[in-house]
Amino acid sequence: MPIATVNPATGETLKTYEAMGEEEIERRLQLAEATFRTYRTTSFEERSALLRRAADLLDEDNESVARVMTTEMGKPLKQARAEAAKCAKAMRWYADRAASLLADEEPDAADVRDSGASRVVVRYRPLGPVLAVMPWNFPLWQVVRFAAPALMAGNVGLLKHASNVPETALYLEDLFHRAGFTEGCFQTLLIGSGAVDEILRDDRVKAATLTGSEPAGRAVASTAGEMIKKTVLELGGSDPYVVMPSADLDRAVRVAVTARVQNNGQSCIAAKRFIVHTDVYDAFAERFTEGMKALRVGDPMEEETDVGPLATEQGRSDLEELVDDAVRAGAEVLCGGERPEGPGWYYPPTVLSGIDREMRIHREEAFGPVATLYRAADLAEAVLIANDTPFGLSSNVWTRDEAEAEEFARDLEAGGVFINGMTASHPALPFGGVKRSGYGRELSGHGIREFCNITTVWQVA
Repeated sequence: MPIATVNPATGETLKTYEAMGEEEIERRLQLAEATFRTYRTTSFEERSALLRRAADLLDEDNESVARVMTTEMGKPLKQARAEAAKCAKAMRWYADRAASLLADEEPDAADVRDSGASRVVVRYRPLGPVLAVMPWNFPLWQVVRFAAPALMAGNVGLLKHASNVPETALYLEDLFHRAGFTEGCFQTLLIGSGAVDEILRDDRVKAATLTGSEPAGRAVASTAGEMIKKTVLELGGSDPYVVMPSADLDRAVRVAVTARVQNNGQSCIAAKRFIVHTDVYDAFAERFTEGMKALRVGDPMEEETDVGPLATEQGRSDLEELVDDAVRAGAEVLCGGERPEGPGWYYPPTVLSGIDREMRIHREEAFGPVATLYRAADLAEAVLIANDTPFGLSSNVWTRDEAEAEEFARDLEAGGVFINGMTASHPALPFGGVKRSGYGRELSGHGIREFCNITTVWQVA
């Protein structure tokens, strides 16, 4: 894929960029290594002041950077504004809490004596330059949720962003520079995916984090494993949305529509498979389908737009193939399902029923505004359907029965179980998945410690 800004609402290429050559990549690696030597010794107070300044600048830039994101990947402008505001919030959250999250820890005194030491301290020390390979769907948030904790821990960042959001990537580098971070603290590498392997093999790069597709995750994990480097992977998701008879059905339907089409349906944590108890299936299916039909599809720059275009032409083709495969195998289209005429990479909100295990859409992630409906006879069958996927990122359960809620929380194979609400990421909550959705955690104290050297200091007086 060329490094270019292509407006998905029109298909027009607005600007292209040359990929960095070997000399420039080498210069930036040298700079990252040199900067880390001094940045690692800065205090939490110094880092906090810089990150708070970045948050203030981001708030000032909210409208302009939101328009950049919408232009590059098509999310509705109102959602882009919210994404920018969320990033500023996360920066302040880590600026306020990093010192306590990474404070020295002292084991129990009896355990210290038993170890033969007079004093033991566990310290969290930074690793060094961390390579971040990031996707286009949340082009600001995905990066900030890595960068904020990494910078507060004393690491420096090297960003390889998706090739279709270069202006957002360059904005991020500029933002941190304007905030006062030394040039080498955060650098954007305008490179293609083919350059990632060699950079990850470089001894100056100490760890990597990737949010993206399963094949991309396999490639990074394979190289990092060979080089024995720490990685955090957040990959795909095919999240279940379970509705039980005791649920507040009106609210469950209303939230279900948002949960499926947020970010034009292009979210790893978007609800994708709607598993509904047979007692309320018909009512849910009817109301949910009507809600999906009522959504306004159009220009993402217009305030009233609910669903904009898919980010890439290939992404729309991939989604169409999943829907067409399901229909050929017997799925029923309750709404949508056909590409509209005209410019841009639009696809309508679509609901499919009658899904079976042989259909590709049952096994693969539908990255767009396409929902699949399943009927479950009871809680046990709902859990079986929910877990019948190679992914395990998050999940949603709607029930007012506390015993049911506890059973779902125990049995669903996912990194998160959201009960009577939509899956969301928040700076205070650990975020990540299991199975083919990846490993490791972002956000919260768990996220900031992922790229730390947890050092035991053992001393005898």
